[in-house]
Amino acid sequence: MVQFYKSDEKGLKETTGFSENGLIYVTNPTQDETRMLSSLLNFEPDFITDPLDLDERARIDFDDHATEIIIKVPFKDEEDVKITYKTIPLGIVIGENFVLFVSRYRLPFLETMIEKSQLDPNKRSQMIFQIFYRNAILFLSYLKEINKISDSTEEKLQETTHNRELEVLMYLEKSLVYFTTSLRSNEIVMERILRGTILEIYEDDKELLEDTIVENKQALEMAHIYSDILSGMMDAFASVISNNLNVVMKILTVVTIIMQIPTILTGFYGMNVGLPFQNDVFAYVYVIVWSLVAAVLVVFWFKKKKWI
Repeated sequence: MVQFYKSDEKGLKETTGFSENGLIYVTNPTQDETRMLSSLLNFEPDFITDPLDLDERARIDFDDHATEIIIKVPFKDEEDVKITYKTIPLGIVIGENFVLFVSRYRLPFLETMIEKSQLDPNKRSQMIFQIFYRNAILFLSYLKEINKISDSTEEKLQETTHNRELEVLMYLEKSLVYFTTSLRSNEIVMERILRGTILEIYEDDKELLEDTIVENKQALEMAHIYSDILSGMMDAFASVISNNLNVVMKILTVVTIIMQIPTILTGFYGMNVGLPFQNDVFAYVYVIVWSLVAAVLVVFWFKKKKWI
């Protein structure tokens, strides 16, 4: 899907075609749309196809007529019941008379900025840095959501040891790995831009970019902290589950040993040979009493050894 926007005194307005110094918002384009845009705007088709690869890393690329900045943005995939929090590439193609955004999925935060006319194509560096800043804030917001889910799952794990809760923690930890890797690569891209060799940076814009780098570092630090906490929590619960299993196995072993004593005694008196007291009318009672006494003695011995 391709959407064209032009800027006027009232802000951004969607148009039916390309406008000079306008914005172009592209989501999951077809091959025909890719060829049309690359031909119309005179840049390599890879500038559109590369950000569609979900594994594409954050980087900066050039050709003779355009510059592309790819950053990783957080994405909440409601359709994926396992790994809900992911990161996907956002490509920003900057040409002489246009700025193009391309992504595999629709990005609500970017669409909101466009709808509210918070982006000005005439101030390119400021516009791009505003997107970087919103992106860093979005990372922080999703990290807080992940932390809340982690805390809620931890409370459930204290009451139960089902695999479902452990799977939730495992997938959250995987999301945090995605976030950590993406934030680190975004930081490298922003620090490279801060040198002033990629875009013309004004003093106010430089301050905004520096603030964005600070927010990005904070998000990266939070992701590391949450990941360490989550990893430690999973190790702790794994130890608890293993310990509970050992306790259960110990109890079952003790019960098996105690129950084995009456089995042995009654087995002796079940043999078809001459046995003491076999003609006594109370022989059955004797066997039961001896079995109970032996079982009780074994229980006391286990307790003395602190095995139960």
